[in-house]
Amino acid sequence: MQFLLIISHDAAFAPTPALVAEIGAWVRDMQGRGILLHGNPLRPPGDAMTVRVRGGKRKVSSGPFTDSAEKMAAYGLIECAGMEEAIDIAAGHPMARAATIEVRPVWSDLPRMAA
Repeated sequence: MQFLLIISHDAAFAPTPALVAEIGAWVRDMQGRGILLHGNPLRPPGDAMTVRVRGGKRKVSSGPFTDSAEKMAAYGLIECAGMEEAIDIAAGHPMARAATIEVRPVWSDLPRMAA
């Protein structure tokens, strides 16, 4: 099963060089084990654009889609046996000690979209 790790933190968060090194080691370990399929940090929320189409009209606004204290900062797509393993993987991520990680299953039982 695939899961998306959604990593969020508040504006007070500032990564230390030690944390960055721990994250790099975690990424290499998870990639080496075939668990981490893809992931990246995201640019700051101020660089985001939110797009909606309502009644055929496009509405574009600057910033993230929600106004909350914690903002999405990074993501990781993992593959593992199930939710319990995904939770264990997320709990082992160095950012779990400094931020919040949402573990969201990818809806894989829907029919594939045509490419």
